[in-house]
Amino acid sequence: MTASAHDFLGPILITVALIGLYYVFMVRIAILKRTLASEYREKGEKFDRYFGQDRRMLSADRAQLNLLEHMPPFLTLMWLNAVFVSPTVATTAGAVYVVTRMAHPLAMGRRLGRDVRLSILAVTGPGYLVIVFFVVSLLVAALS
Repeated sequence: MTASAHDFLGPILITVALIGLYYVFMVRIAILKRTLASEYREKGEKFDRYFGQDRRMLSADRAQLNLLEHMPPFLTLMWLNAVFVSPTVATTAGAVYVVTRMAHPLAMGRRLGRDVRLSILAVTGPGYLVIVFFVVSLLVAALS
């Protein structure tokens, strides 16, 4: 029996949601960049996105880059789990991951500071646990 796309609807939706979230973060950066450039211009200063160290820009960049950094391992492991373990399990764990990623900018706050906020650990921790869960599930499936 051949699997169909419908059999993997959950992982497909998680993949689309995560990629959509990535682009939402990109749009957020583009809007913030224009806003900051205007604010700096009004103050008679030049906005420098990369070397200016504006804490609002750093926060937006960090949220997007953190998502991007973890996207390849997450998607790879989720799909391997969907195929070799269970699409339902992959969908459930994947949903936890996406929801925690959505909360990342809120947990970080509008301005990136020097200290790590406890709220960041609350949203990144579950994401790391999902990755570990996927690895362990795959190893158990492969070795049994």
